[in-house]
Amino acid sequence: MTVDRPFLTEEGEALIGLVREIADGELAPRVDEFEAERRFPRELFRVLGRAGLLGLPYPEEHGGGGVPYEVYLQVLEELAARWLAVAEGVSVHTLACYPLATFGSDVQRKRLLPDLLGGELLGAYCLSEAHSGSDAAALKTRADAGPDGFVVRGTKAWITHAGRADFYNVFVRTGGPGPAGISCLLVDAATAGVEAQPPEKTMGLRSSIVAQLVFDGAVVPGDRLVGEEGRGFKIALSALDGGRLGIAACAVGLAQAALDYAAAYAREREQFGRPIAEFQGVGFMLADMATQIAAARALYLSAARLRDAGRPHTAEAAKAKLFCTDTAMRVTTDAVQVLGGAGYVSDHPVERYMREAKVLQIFEGTNQIQRVVIARSL
Repeated sequence: MTVDRPFLTEEGEALIGLVREIADGELAPRVDEFEAERRFPRELFRVLGRAGLLGLPYPEEHGGGGVPYEVYLQVLEELAARWLAVAEGVSVHTLACYPLATFGSDVQRKRLLPDLLGGELLGAYCLSEAHSGSDAAALKTRADAGPDGFVVRGTKAWITHAGRADFYNVFVRTGGPGPAGISCLLVDAATAGVEAQPPEKTMGLRSSIVAQLVFDGAVVPGDRLVGEEGRGFKIALSALDGGRLGIAACAVGLAQAALDYAAAYAREREQFGRPIAEFQGVGFMLADMATQIAAARALYLSAARLRDAGRPHTAEAAKAKLFCTDTAMRVTTDAVQVLGGAGYVSDHPVERYMREAKVLQIFEGTNQIQRVVIARSL
């Protein structure tokens, strides 16, 4: 994939060039093997981390890249065009660093954030539970005060990197029912009483580990409370604005990969004596795919510029997540159609793209929830 990105600074262009080099050299050659074997590419995240790609939008003083969100999201798009599971993993890690970076104390940030952003550690974000997905405020995982900190009991569900992450941002109930009773804890993965369950057998993103995470009397030191007690739900919702933009960018990268492959196939595949791209039925389909992708990219970049300017962007992030992921689903489905029967077999990547696109409409808030957020803003 070589998308023209005319508004980047020289530094941004250099970063995108580095990302493309790594994505083409390290990610693209391995994706088919790892996806087929459901194998988690932990070492590749270390490669990305050592290149400075796991802390891009965070301050340089704490070990981050100091990169605007507008540029960071284009990095995710480039990664997603080669391997969606890896791009999604980078987005999840960035999301997992957000509570500490934004709501942690100065002491916490100075002590903990450099390691989280340094490249060797991988994070996870633990909000969902089996009974509380869209209704996140109904979570039941409990953290009670004990002599050595908080004692955590409960089960989190659908946790990306569960059992592979080095740290978890865990949203727990420290008070009564409802949003006001929720707090945020930063938990080391090696903590006794924290155990990941067997990975889920997912439709797509098969090299990404998703599993339940059980807390059975895990003791978390009191200094790992992020923000004030009872403020966790506000932290969670604030973090999701950035997470949704990350998924929007991933969706555009996936859609672009599907378009590029379908267009190349249509130029080569001949029927009735000429390439099928010359038939309006196919050419118009490709034109619509390209237009939808361009609109989706413009929408997520617009929301990112609001974020970079410090302006409210919750509704715009929801719009971007909704439109970009719906676009990815539509474009990948059309890419399969362009290839016909060939698109339905694993010899071509478009069948994987289509399977992967589906989950983008579900996580970081289903697209129905995005519509709720947008409607409330009106």
